[in-house]
Amino acid sequence: MERRGKPVIGLNLEYKSANGAVPSLAYLFSEYSNAVIEAGGVPVLIPPTDDLDVVSSTLSLLDGCVMVGGADLDPRNDGFMLHRFVRTMDPFREQFDRMLMDEIARQRKPVLGIGVGMQLLNVSQGGTLYLHVSEDVPNAMPHRDNSDPDLRHPIVVEKGTFLEQVYGKNNNDVRVNSRHHMAVDDVAPGFVVSARCSGDQVVEAIELIQDDWFAVGVQFHPEAASATSLDQRVFTEFVRAAMSFKNARVGAC
Repeated sequence: MERRGKPVIGLNLEYKSANGAVPSLAYLFSEYSNAVIEAGGVPVLIPPTDDLDVVSSTLSLLDGCVMVGGADLDPRNDGFMLHRFVRTMDPFREQFDRMLMDEIARQRKPVLGIGVGMQLLNVSQGGTLYLHVSEDVPNAMPHRDNSDPDLRHPIVVEKGTFLEQVYGKNNNDVRVNSRHHMAVDDVAPGFVVSARCSGDQVVEAIELIQDDWFAVGVQFHPEAASATSLDQRVFTEFVRAAMSFKNARVGAC
C-alpha cells in the first residue's frame, strides 16, 4: 500500500500547565504513535486548544482518533463530588479532551479510547463511572499496584464483539495489564460491554452497537511495554476500521 493510502489517525496529547518559569508542555508517550504506525496507520498529534473551529477542522482531515490514557477525569464536571483518591488531569487537557470527544461523536469518526479515554467515551455519551473500584465494587480484585507496573489480570471477552475479533474465538486465557482505580459503572446508551475482568466483573472494554459510528474503548493499555503482541491487535483492528471509514468517504466523493 502506498503511504498516502494509509489511514490518518489523530492522537490527543498530555498537557502540563505553565509553572513559574517553566512553560506549558504538550506531549505524547511514543508507545501510542509507535502502535499506530505498527498497525499501519499514520499518527497525527492533536495539540490541546480551546478553539472549537480548530478542533473541528483538524478532525475533518482525519480517518480516526485514539484518545490516550492519563490522569483522572474530574467527577465534578459530570455532577459528582470529588473523591479523595481521584487525581485529576490538567483542567485544560480535560476541557480539550471533552471538546474533542464531542466533535468526534458529531462527525462520527472512528474512535478508540484507552484508559481514561474509554472512561471519557462512556461519560460523554451518557454513562457513569466508579470513582474508586476498591470501594465501589464488592470483592474487587486489585486493578492497580503502584509497586507493580506489570500487574495483569484475566478478562472474559463477549462473543460477537470487537474484542473477540482481536483475541479470537478461543480466548479463554486472555490476561491484560491493569493500572486504573476508576472504571465504567453505567454503560452509555447504545454501548455494550465487550469484556470484563473475570474476577470481579469490572468493565474492561465497551463498544457502540450502532452502525453509523465505530466507537470502542479498552480500560487496559495495549500500547504499553507490558502489553502482549496479541494486545497490539487492538490497534490493528482499529486501524482497519479507520481504513474502511476512509474508503467509504472516498467512495462517497
